[in-house]
Amino acid sequence: MERRSLRPVKWCAGLLIAGLFVTGAARAGDGPFYCRSKIIDVGMMESEVLAHCGEPSSQSTEGQEVRSSNNRVLSTTRIDRWTYRAYSSTRFLVFVDEKLQSIARM
Repeated sequence: MERRSLRPVKWCAGLLIAGLFVTGAARAGDGPFYCRSKIIDVGMMESEVLAHCGEPSSQSTEGQEVRSSNNRVLSTTRIDRWTYRAYSSTRFLVFVDEKLQSIARM
């Protein structure tokens, strides 16, 4: 019976596990985070985030029209984009009508 080395298989398995770890870690950054021991998560109001995190490093506001099927303007939605820069990462927060809709990390 021929005996083969398992080294290439172990090496490939290790590489696969390392790849999954790195990919999972990158995805884990987009979501809740801490500001002064308070968890910041989607669904919070601007005032809550401001109370726990303070003023953002930068922010922008725009209005987006909500239209009917016949293209009539029904209302305007307010979209705020806040950026918090820290030594470890930068967080991008998007609020729609003052409610936190998304968190992204760079």
